[in-house]
Formats: sequence, structure tokens, C-alpha cells
Amino acid sequence: MKELERMKELVALLNRAGRAYYQEDREIMSNREYDALYDELTGLERETGVTLADSPTIHVGYEVVSELTKEVHPSPMLSLDKTKSVEELADWLGEQKGLLSWKLDGLTVVLTYRDGILQKAVTRGNGEIGEVITNNARTFRNIPGRIPYSGELVVRGEAVIKYSDFERINEGIEDVEARYKNPRNLCSGTVRQLNNQITAQRNVYFYVFNLVEKEDMELPNSAEKRFQWLEQMGFEVVEHQPVTAETIRQAVQDFSHRIQDNDIPSDGLVLLYDDIAYGKSLGVTAKFPRDSIAFKWADEVAVTHLRYIEWSPSRTGLINPVAVFDPVELEGTSVSRASMHNISILESFQMGAGDEISVYKANMIIPQVAENHTRSGTIAIPEYCPACGAPTEIRQVNEGKALYCTNEFCSAKKQKLFSHFVSRNAMNIEGLSEATIEKFIHEGFLRDLYDIYRLEPYRTQIIQMEGFGERSYENLQASIEASRVTTPSRFLYSLGIMNIGTATARLICRHFHDRLEVIQEARPEELIEIEGVGDVIAKSFAAYFQNPENRERIKELQKEIRFEQDKEEEAQVFQGIQFVITGSVTHYPNREAVKAVIEARGGKVTGSVTAKTDYLINNDIHSNSSKNKKAKELGIPIISEEEFITMLQG
Repeated sequence: MKELERMKELVALLNRAGRAYYQEDREIMSNREYDALYDELTGLERETGVTLADSPTIHVGYEVVSELTKEVHPSPMLSLDKTKSVEELADWLGEQKGLLSWKLDGLTVVLTYRDGILQKAVTRGNGEIGEVITNNARTFRNIPGRIPYSGELVVRGEAVIKYSDFERINEGIEDVEARYKNPRNLCSGTVRQLNNQITAQRNVYFYVFNLVEKEDMELPNSAEKRFQWLEQMGFEVVEHQPVTAETIRQAVQDFSHRIQDNDIPSDGLVLLYDDIAYGKSLGVTAKFPRDSIAFKWADEVAVTHLRYIEWSPSRTGLINPVAVFDPVELEGTSVSRASMHNISILESFQMGAGDEISVYKANMIIPQVAENHTRSGTIAIPEYCPACGAPTEIRQVNEGKALYCTNEFCSAKKQKLFSHFVSRNAMNIEGLSEATIEKFIHEGFLRDLYDIYRLEPYRTQIIQMEGFGERSYENLQASIEASRVTTPSRFLYSLGIMNIGTATARLICRHFHDRLEVIQEARPEELIEIEGVGDVIAKSFAAYFQNPENRERIKELQKEIRFEQDKEEEAQVFQGIQFVITGSVTHYPNREAVKAVIEARGGKVTGSVTAKTDYLINNDIHSNSSKNKKAKELGIPIISEEEFITMLQG
């Protein structure tokens, strides 16, 4: 449907322009261009009756709930029977026409629309009882906020987080052990959040795979035609193609060739009968429906021999065991390494050099050890770090054991620490790649972070290094010079303190008014008072500054840099003032943008009106909403967005 495709283009373009204007203080189009595109979008929304979930013509408010309500499904949601044989798929299909689609690897969710509006979203749960996640579903990136159908419509689909977003989110988590293991786990936790702002930030997508119910309207007796109708309503349906017993082998092969480039997590395929009535007539077994079947990729397994276990230290001190084996061909590529994840898993395989092992690619992507046929168990856990020679220790992490280097200044950590220090969100120094940093450390140019600002004595040697020259050196020095002026929060983040990301660094700096001398003396009990800083973060943060070598590092770095006020921290005009925001806003893209402005200027935003609230922001001052009533009862001023802007401008 050309109209829907154009609407998606317009939504993406207008949202990008809005982010640039309101959040990045820049323009990518004129007001005239924006208005013309906005008018085109609203016209298409009227014409089609569809409004996409992330359309700038509507805004989803964020909400925090105390718990997720449980709900019993009208009928049990059964799992699918499985096969790894293409021949069995062909036999199962017989003379019928079928639809073959991806089996998406996320969280199954049921959406209910009434009068064209999303009314309810419930997870699959255990198949009989699910959790109500309506507020979170409204933030899914690609579901329609409004559809041109007024009756009750129930659809079932899969909520997923794409590989690209999964990697982006994991990169922002400093603690390696705290990172999510796969997109499915991340999606499950995201969809079931109590704060739907978190769900929105993580880019959840929803793909329909079943039209369950359509009130007062005859349904076509064809799964493919139902998919087509759903697409007209504005939904994205799971990618599929019609097949017969004669064409299914080629179709499975076509899907398999695209796994490596597929950004949407999948763990197989689903085959269902196109003839809905025929499929239903077959009934169900005790566990499975008979109208569809799952196809799981038959893992291509190769037998090889373990050469050794490589122990790979990281910036956090975690030392990961990696199995290195004789190269084998798997799914069209040569594979010679597979992570063993932690000590517990390594020990369960009883690995030993020379052991005969079977390896495969999980979901045809991630190399894994399937089995150790020899199980000699001769691999010893190293007592000393392979990078720096310091003693190691085994720590209990969640439900498994992990190996750590005890040396805070381990050379492996140091290389990662330098890379972190120069990264874009930290000191933003271009020209110091990991490879360059490794060379500089090896040559003795870099021993500690402050040495980055003291490279001039090594100018001649650096210029003569392979890959460098006069221009490269000058560009590097220019970037280093530019980094000498930074903000306290960037500097704090750049130090690589465990669990301190960019947002937490800003929170701490804001709380202590950017005074690093005070920050260094902060006790855990003081840090816990900061909203967003928990016990674990507070203790690791305070422990960092208790180390005299860290204090010396900061002292030396402060000789090389100077601080400017964070633009977000300009005038703390709302220091000590507590707001509640309700209703729609017109001068900002959404309420979250208003919240960001308040917090950047020292204020606080909460979700409910209490005696501690100073102002309620609501453009509909005379409404009878519960927040307005509560504010009036407590004598709390209700101000419009314009009045808020006047306060902001002083």
C-alpha cells in the first residue's frame, strides 16, 4: 500500500527533524518544509484512517505503574509442534497451500483494538495467564495508534528488539556481566517494564502473525488475505511467502540464505495452512494446534579438536574463557573460536587440550561448543592474569562463577581504559584507535591517562610509526587540544569507574554542583540519596576514590584540562522545585522533553500530585482530571505550558 509506505517515510523524516530541532539545537529543514510534510501526513492519516504509533501527530505519554496486572487468556495459547526436516514440512503440508514465515524470537503479545484505538495488550505468559502491558505496547515503534476499523479486533504477534538495537543497548552497559545475553531476554524485560519510558527508549517492534478475532465483519478464509487486510490497517505482519509441497524446499533455502543479514531475531520458521477453516477442522492435541508447525534449523555440527583455552581480559577485570579449535566450515564460513562464557560452563564441559569437540552456530549465527566427546578435564584455571601477571580470583556472579584479575592497573584493562577515555561520550579524542593506543602503550608513550596530554616529546617517533605522518600527528594533537576543555560529567564518565555511565555521571555532578573535590569525598550513604543511584553504584563509586593512585591520576589530569559549565546545567532556576506534568504539550515534542528541561535546571518531576508538589503543569487548567482535582485540594498552583516557559526564562 503506497500510502502507508509514504506515511512511514514522513513519520521518520518529521521525527528526525523534531529531534534535531528540540533536542540537538539544529535544523535539518525549514519551518515551511516541516509544515508541508506534516500537512501531507495528516492528510494521508485522514485518507487511510491509520495513524502510526510514532507519528508526530500524536504523542504517547509515559507512565509508571506499581505492578503488571495478570489476565487469563480466553483460550490457552499453545506452543507449536516442531521439526528439523524439510521433508516432514512437505509431507505435513500435503496438497494444501501454506504460508511460510520467520519464527520470531521475542515475546508473544496479544493486542485488542476497539473503536479503532488500542485498548489492551497482554503477554503470552505461561499460555493461560498473561500480564497486561498496554502502556508499554503504546510505545512500540511500529504499531498503529489508530486504525480505520471500529469493531473489536484482536491480533497476536511477536514483540522483538532488533540485533542492531540490542548491540547498541549492550554497548552502553559498562559491566560486561550485566549485559543482556540475547535480544529475546532484553525484549522480555523491556516489554514487562513498569516504566513505559524505558520501553520506548529500547525500540520494540511488533509483527503480527495471527488475526485472532474481528467483530461484526466476515473474515476471508485465507491466512494470506488476512495478512493483506492487516497491512491495510497499518500493521506490520511477519515476513512470509506462499508455498506448496513442491516449492517449500526452495523457500526454506531462501530464508536460510538471509539469516546472517536479518536484523530481526529469529530461531526458525513457521508453516501454517492458508485455508483457515481446514486448519481449524484438524483441532488440537494436548500440547499443539494442528493448523501450524515450527521448523527449527537443523544445526550444522562439525567435529574438531580443541587447541587451547584463550583467557581474554576485559576493561572491567573479567577474564573470559574462549575455546580455540582447529578451523571448521559452518554455515558457509570458517570458524575457529567460541566463547565458553564463564568458569561454570567451562567446567561443565571438562575441557582439555586435544579433546575432540562438536561445534555449531546457534541460530546459524553464534559459534558454540555443543559437546566434548573426550572430556579430559585438563584445562587449569589460571592463577595469574595472562595480561599483567597479577593474581586472579573466582567470583560468584549471579548463578555462575567468573574469573577476574585483581590488579586495578592491569595492562589489558589499561588499553580498554584508554579507549574508553578517548571515546566520543567521554573526552572525544579522535585519532587514538585501540590499535594506536596499543602501539603507544607498547612503545612507552602512554603509562597513565594524563600521558595523552604529554605526547609532544615523542613527536618524532610517532611521526615515523607505520600509519602515521606529520598530518596524522597534527590532527591528533588538535583533537587532544580540543579535549582540554570539557564538562565535569564528561570527565567523570571518562575515568571508567565501574557502573558509571553518562547519565549517572550527570546525576552525580548535578547533585554536587560540579564540585569534583566534593565528589571525591562522597560517602555511599550520600550517593544513595541521589535518585537513580543505588547501593551497588554508590559503593563502587566511593571505593574508586578511596584508592590513592586514582586520586593521583585525577590530580594530574586536572593539570591538563579545564572545565566549562555543562550546557544542560546552565541556570539552576528550578533547584528544589518539584513538578508534575500532565496532559498534552504544544511547545515541546512531548512531556519527556519538558521533564528533561526541568531536571537539567535542578528541578524534579514526579508522576503524582502530593503535598511535596510545587507546580502542576497542565495546558487544560480547568479540566476535571484527577491530578487537577488533587492539586486544587492541596492548594498547588496549576500552570500552563506558557507560564512554565515564562518561569524558565526568569
